[in-house]
Order: sequence, then C-alpha cells, then structure tokens
Amino acid sequence: MRKRAVAYGRIGVSAYRRVAVVKREWRLAFRECSTFIKNVMSSVKHFRELDVYQGAMSLVLRIFELTRHFPTEERYTLTDQIRRSSRSVCANLAEAWRKRRYKGAFVSKLNDAEAEAAETQVHSEIAFRHGYLKQEVFEELDDTCDKILAQIVKMIDQADRWAIRQKADLPPSKDADTPPQGDAPRA
Repeated sequence: MRKRAVAYGRIGVSAYRRVAVVKREWRLAFRECSTFIKNVMSSVKHFRELDVYQGAMSLVLRIFELTRHFPTEERYTLTDQIRRSSRSVCANLAEAWRKRRYKGAFVSKLNDAEAEAAETQVHSEIAFRHGYLKQEVFEELDDTCDKILAQIVKMIDQADRWAIRQKADLPPSKDADTPPQGDAPRA
C-alpha cells in the first residue's frame, strides 16, 4: 500500500490510472498474441495444413482442369505459363514454411509466392480476354487469387509470429554430427 501512495504522489492519480489501463491493455494484447501462437502455430505442424496452401492447391487443380480446354496453339505459351505460376505458389509456400527459422528467407519466399499468385491472376485475365474463360470462371479465379494474395501478405506482415524461435546457443548434444573432441579421425 505504501508503494501505491508514493506512486500517486509522484505522477498524480489520473496518470497512475492511465498507466494501469495501458498495462492492462498490453497484457490483453500479449495474451491474444500468445493465444495465436499457442492455437495456430502449435496446431499447424506441416505446410499442407495452412489455409493459404490448401487454397493455392485448389487453385492449381482448378487451373489444370480449365486449361485442358485451351486451344492447342496455346499449349506451350499461356497454358504452360498459368500452370507453372499456379504451381509455383504452392512450392514457394512450402519452401517458406521450411525457412521459418530465418525471417529474411521466410519473407523472401513468401514474396516469391505473392509474385507467382499475381502472375497467375494476370494469366487468367489474358485467358479471359482471349475468350478461353467465361466471365464467371475468370471472376472465380480472380477472387481466389485475391484471397491467396491477402493471406500471403498477412503472413509477411506477421512474419515474427510464424518464425521458429531460435534457442540460445547450446553446446552440441552427444548425438550431433560432429565427433567429440579428442576422438576426431586422423588424416
């Protein structure tokens, strides 16, 4: 009780209450962040479990089905390009997932996935403008790409939440790849 009285005298009652409110808000924000990390990060064990990956994979399958009906003269141009870019979104998401230990590498791969999703969006628009896709189908693909792009951007913005935390530098364990001192093979 004495500490509180001293605090009131130094900063004033209203300022003391504001500090208490800010601390309470910070604790709530921290709990929300912790809840996100515990619920989402602990539940996602593999990149295939990510909503963004599942959406991207659905897009790959849909595009493959749609491009089967493109003209044969587009086989090595538009058909190939849209298929490759849509597949690349999934591949880059998988690579990013494995590079979560390094924030820069993680964000770089997510940027690549974002660029490939945008490229897929452009190729689907080209297919629509050439008359290979109906407007409803184009709008479906465009909306799907927008959703994937939004999810990737959110992951980039919250990269710290997705990163694997580095443990303090610990001495190598007994089962490490390096042989223990003194038992090294002689050349």
